[in-house]
Amino acid sequence: MKVTLTAYLSLGLAIIMEVAGTSLLTVSEQFSRLLPSIGVTVCYAASFYFLSISLSSFPVGIAYAIWSGLGILLISSIGYSFFGQTLDIPAIIGLGFILVGVIIVNVFSKSSLH
Repeated sequence: MKVTLTAYLSLGLAIIMEVAGTSLLTVSEQFSRLLPSIGVTVCYAASFYFLSISLSSFPVGIAYAIWSGLGILLISSIGYSFFGQTLDIPAIIGLGFILVGVIIVNVFSKSSLH
């Protein structure tokens, strides 16, 4: 069975919701602010829901690698862009390796097919 468009869309939504939830963790100030705290919970629940949908086509290890890898890249970019967090050269190189890994899994791996 091939990976379906629905699986990719679900995985994309899972990544977006995970990144939104993680971004709201900072804003929630250790869950002391009600609305951002609710947002964290809703975003993470939605992320796992969409991730579970993608598992109808992706093996769990592949889906998790893509979900976590792209989530790390996006949240690092958001931390840098919006929260003033810095990334030194080793961090940037490491993030580059994660990106290369995600590309290799998607382009070259036959494991993404059931």
